[in-house]
This record gives sequence, structure tokens and C-alpha cells, in this order.
Amino acid sequence: MKNENKAQQAARCRRKFLRLFPKGFRDDKYLSWERNYKWEAHLEWETELNRTAYRSLLRQGKHAEIAMRAVRIESRTNLLFSFEKMALRDAVKSSKGSRSFAEGLFAFLYGPGTQERRFENWCQVVAALPRKQTRVMTWPVMTVFGFIAQPEAHIFLKPNAMREAARLYGTGMTYQPRPSWMNYESFLGFAAALRRDLTDLRPRDMIDLQSFMWVIGSDEYAE
Repeated sequence: MKNENKAQQAARCRRKFLRLFPKGFRDDKYLSWERNYKWEAHLEWETELNRTAYRSLLRQGKHAEIAMRAVRIESRTNLLFSFEKMALRDAVKSSKGSRSFAEGLFAFLYGPGTQERRFENWCQVVAALPRKQTRVMTWPVMTVFGFIAQPEAHIFLKPNAMREAARLYGTGMTYQPRPSWMNYESFLGFAAALRRDLTDLRPRDMIDLQSFMWVIGSDEYAE
């Protein structure tokens, strides 16, 4: 019975998505509303902060330049709330903050080690960034740069909408307000389940999967 209920919930979410975007992930409205601006941010990242360019800037000690580029690329999206954008800008203004951010983000995106180890280290880096008023370590800030830089591997987490999407889809998702690998791995598991269930709609990457979750769980698309 539980499996039947879960299947019904998943089918209901799928129907909602296709009512809004009849051609699925290739629908022109979907591309305009959800995918294109995220993909454009990724392409800009690939131009300005790909592994080679990023490493070169690090070797030159241009931590502030790295931070400026990363923040600028993100600022052209609506992924972070305004208070998160402000907290991030404040956190990387000082030389200490920009250096910690630049070195930590490179290690997360391009460094050695398991995904778990790199994510946990990134959590520590963000938690230690300078703070003026609003805290920097939120799930959106933690996950936005991985999502922009490597949408084939990383996903962006807006807690309220994504938890609601998991509930509506009938998928359990471990969640705690403080970012950790255990919670992020659970979220990646939800994305993997969606990828399997939506095979016929041909999701290209985490941008499509995150967009599906957003459409299902956010107030923006409430029915």
C-alpha cells in the first residue's frame, strides 16, 4: 500500500510539471522560466573560473578576484535571497575572508578526495567566514557554487521548497538546518530517484532535476 501511495504521489507531481510545461524539459516556457539563466551562469563560470583559470588565479594570490568573479556570476541569478547575497559579499570583503573562500571553494570543486570529504571541508570553510549581520552558512550559500560550476554533479538546495517537494513526491529526505554531508547525500539521493523516474523526459543534469523539485515544492507554482 505504501508503494502504491508513493507511486500515486510521484505521478501527481509529474502531472503538475507537465501541465505547466507540456514538452517537459524541452518546453520553451520551461527553458525561459527555469533552465536558461542557470545554464548561462554555468557557462560564465566555465569561462571565468574553470579549473585552469581558477588555479592560475590562486597561484597569483588573486583571492579577491576569485571571490569577486564567483559572487558576480551568482548575483546574475535569483538563486540566493537578497540577504544571503549581502552576507556573502560581506564575508569575502576582507583579505582573510576572500582567501579562505577562494582556497576552500577550489578544494571543494577541483581538489582531491571523496565528495563527502570535500563537502564537509567546504562546510567548515563557510562556517568560519567573517560575518557582519546575517549568517553566511545557509544551505543555499553552501550549495549554490557547486550547482553553478558543476551541474552534472552538484545540486542547489532551497530547504523549504525542496523538503516540500520530497514530501509531495513521497520520498523521505533527511534534513537539518545546519549543512552536513549526511543531509546533502540524502538530497542527492532524491535527485537520483527523480533521474530514474523521469528517464523518458530526458533530464540533462541537476539543473533539470532541481527545477523539477522547485516547480513541485515552491509557493511560486502553488496550485
